[in-house]
Amino acid sequence: MQASPSEIVFITSPLEAEHADLIRSACGDRAELIYDPDLFPPTRYQGDHKGIDGFARTPEQEKRWRAHLARATILWDFPSGLPANGGGLVLAPLVRWVQTTSSGVGAMVHGLGLADSDLIVTTARGVHADALAEFAMMCLLAHAKDLPRMINGQQARRWERYCGRDLVGATLLVIGAGQVGAQIGKVAKAFGLRVLALVNHKDPGRAVALNADAVYGPSELHQALGQADYIVLALPHTPQTERLIDARAFAAMKPGVALINIARGLVVDEDAMITNLKSGHIAFAGLDVATIEPLPDSSPLWSLPNVLISPHSASTAPSENRKIVEIFCRNFDAYLAGRPSDMVNTLNKKRRY
Repeated sequence: MQASPSEIVFITSPLEAEHADLIRSACGDRAELIYDPDLFPPTRYQGDHKGIDGFARTPEQEKRWRAHLARATILWDFPSGLPANGGGLVLAPLVRWVQTTSSGVGAMVHGLGLADSDLIVTTARGVHADALAEFAMMCLLAHAKDLPRMINGQQARRWERYCGRDLVGATLLVIGAGQVGAQIGKVAKAFGLRVLALVNHKDPGRAVALNADAVYGPSELHQALGQADYIVLALPHTPQTERLIDARAFAAMKPGVALINIARGLVVDEDAMITNLKSGHIAFAGLDVATIEPLPDSSPLWSLPNVLISPHSASTAPSENRKIVEIFCRNFDAYLAGRPSDMVNTLNKKRRY
């Protein structure tokens, strides 16, 4: 009689059946896959990993959910409903590895009290690089070519010629040195921008990999900000980066700068940003994130004419889950072979990224 697999993979967030089948194929007879989509909330869009607000499982569903968690040794995503007070994976005591569907999970891992645990966490780092770079360039183009003016003119049936701005020759500063930052640099270069990169550990030798003309370190933040016509925030949220872009940072920027935030809302002092948007010191902001999400109805950001709001959706694309599954399958082979050092996108729980 063949022994049952010792590894049990439980998919805990919404995932399309065809992608679950890819994981099942990777598991083969080496692991059991638990895919119970009846336990997922209805999704709002393709690639939705959270589902609708207010979803609650029936008592029978909750019993199944907890039974699956109790057996699992590997999780696809952190399960919903975990306590935010350091309760960790108390319902899943056998789990030794979690593959997440997001890249920015460091703060959550700390909040769950797992920073000092032996749990392996691998992220979706790099999966969203293309979509986020496209969003950033959309914002740059919308500002440079004055898209709001065109929309307003069309609605008013007003034919009035005007002059936009050049991207060619302008300077873009990307704050954040990951795969997203590198992809933004690549696309920006195609538009003829001069690209600066600000990284956590300055190394001019990284300029080529980051598609940058120059590389700056944290101590040179204000110097780099002062050169930029466009600034894209693509850095992780950590205690060191919280409110990194504060009133002093805004004062160091050129008047009329455009700011795009695809990182996390907490890396910016939102009140200071609003003040600078109202004064026109920041001419335009494209914001995929906010300090509080969903953005409260009372936020002045909703009504500022020089702000474009995206509901934290810039990273979402139809290809997202396929790419994350590919990461999981690669890591699954390394994990089963006892080679955790060969796993990619492993979260450094101390650094939070």
